[in-house]
Amino acid sequence: MNELLEKLLMEPMLYCLPPWTHSRENLTILLKAHPSIQFVSLVAVDLGGNDTDEKIPISLFIDEMERFFNVGVQTDGSSVVLHGIATLNNAKVDLVPDLSVNWFVDYNYDHICSSTGLPIGTLRIPAFLVHNSKKVDSRSILKRAIDYFTSEIKVLFNQYPHIREDLNISMEENIDDIVLTSATELEFWVKTPGDSADEEKLSTSQMLKEQYWKRTKGSVRTALEETILLLNKYGIEPEIGHKEVGGVSAKIGVNGKLNHVMEQLEIVWRYSTAIQAADNELFIREIIEETFKRHGLEVTFMAKPIEGVAGSGKHIHVGVGIRLNSGRYINIFTPKNKNTDYMSILGWGGLSGILRNYEVVNPFITSTNDAFNRLKPGFEAPVCIVSAIGHSADIPSRNRTVLIGLIRDINNPRATRFEVRSSNPSTNTYLALAALYQTMIDGIKAMVKSGMTSKELEIEFSKGQGEEKFYLEKDRVYRSEEDVFEYYTEEERRSMFGIPPVTVWENIKNFDLESYKIQILCSGEVFSQAIIDSYRQATITQWVTELIGRIIPDNIDLVRSCKKIHSEDTTNELDEVNWKNVNELRNCLMKDSLDRKALFSRMREGIELENYDLTSKLQLEMNEKITLLKQLYITYRRNLFEEGSEEGSYFWH
Repeated sequence: MNELLEKLLMEPMLYCLPPWTHSRENLTILLKAHPSIQFVSLVAVDLGGNDTDEKIPISLFIDEMERFFNVGVQTDGSSVVLHGIATLNNAKVDLVPDLSVNWFVDYNYDHICSSTGLPIGTLRIPAFLVHNSKKVDSRSILKRAIDYFTSEIKVLFNQYPHIREDLNISMEENIDDIVLTSATELEFWVKTPGDSADEEKLSTSQMLKEQYWKRTKGSVRTALEETILLLNKYGIEPEIGHKEVGGVSAKIGVNGKLNHVMEQLEIVWRYSTAIQAADNELFIREIIEETFKRHGLEVTFMAKPIEGVAGSGKHIHVGVGIRLNSGRYINIFTPKNKNTDYMSILGWGGLSGILRNYEVVNPFITSTNDAFNRLKPGFEAPVCIVSAIGHSADIPSRNRTVLIGLIRDINNPRATRFEVRSSNPSTNTYLALAALYQTMIDGIKAMVKSGMTSKELEIEFSKGQGEEKFYLEKDRVYRSEEDVFEYYTEEERRSMFGIPPVTVWENIKNFDLESYKIQILCSGEVFSQAIIDSYRQATITQWVTELIGRIIPDNIDLVRSCKKIHSEDTTNELDEVNWKNVNELRNCLMKDSLDRKALFSRMREGIELENYDLTSKLQLEMNEKITLLKQLYITYRRNLFEEGSEEGSYFWH
């Protein structure tokens, strides 16, 4: 028995089972030595980013382990997000374990094992979804992207010796391994259940910068600390947890504990390989929710839970390294001369590839109504397809207004990477990474084949509008070191960086409009037209279902809450005018008449007729009018002595 296995056997609770434990012999020994682990769950991720969970008795898993490894578990795939693939008349899918990644044990701290006194555990095993002998799930798409990227990089190293020189790799050194790395930064809101947001107080607190990086207190502090300690036990290596910009100070109740908690937090952990990074994030979300719940706090990973206040992002970092037979590890984006060059040839290719083809990446980054609510200029949520690489090569800098930033450290050549700032907590990290790697390798191949040096590619990338270049599009600008929201007008931004989509429909339409860029996603059979069509259909279905089932009904409730509350003996002409403005807008939104249909009715008709161009246009009109209605009603109420219902201000639903 090896030392690592003996060490795990000595632990009272298992948290992480690394790949070397994934043999019948090792697993049987470990699981029988830890009887509080009583269930197994195969965790597959569909195209919507939803993960499966089931309870399989551990005894059955041990007895039939070979079958689990080779065949997996058969189930019905018609209810997961595999539209047009797992259909009602062909619904069988298999969940097949992935033996190459860490497996985590998910403990239920509310359910204690009677024989050990420890929480009952479920061994979560990441799995692929197989339909008609084809892997069709999110993690399998990312796995194919990694394999394709790796094979193409090896071909380039063999065919183009000048990239070895650019990275200071001798001809005697061979590539042992190519490592695609990633990490995410996860922001989220916490609150005490039942509390609603006061948008005005939250906005004021944010403008005064009263919350950012402040000391956490009470139950929030305890839950945050407990979460970080748990992540350490799972080997995920948290790096920092802190308060974010949003929130207001909590109050102390009569019991001496904090109540009326409403704060925004962020947790960051160490990078890992691409699939492991996506797996880590999926599990970390569960840890955060469960840990804060045990302390009486509700968590939301919505991108924009409160209108007018900072939303939650999930920045995705991507990098690539190679291990050489000499023992050296090289970051392929880091230039040979870090003081004079920003990036290597391969680095310029990766960044150029993402930006040139971002129209077919964005549908995997931003796919929900909630996500688009966050992408508002001025909230550090990027909407322009542009990057910043720094004001000078010798002094790395950050520009928080751009879509993608170059992260580099002169003293740490391994740190060079790209930060994609547009993603949010609902982004399917598996699919987002797959799309990013596909577009990166397209740009890398173009830059390598051009034969240009790093300095020449810097000039290419820094092109002005209208300049003809061999890869980047003529009418676009791809670099700005300025604050793009302050330095450029909206008209200039749209002209230089492209017109950003503002609804789910506008974004998903890029799959139809950018057909030649779709082929980049499908290179190496990573994506397929069937996968893209399935994702497209699922995204549209979610969009219109939310409109019909949640957004319009919520807005109807808001319209109804805006009631006339002034009385005749205290009113004046201003009150009447204010109420008239409110009521006219209420009627425009909701009240049909014989000669005119209200906006909500027209939206329902557009959805029923599948006229999504019209629906998208009406959604924007609805959003503008709802925002105006809130403002008008607040103005109306402020001039009244009477007390009415609370101002229509909503937290997450």
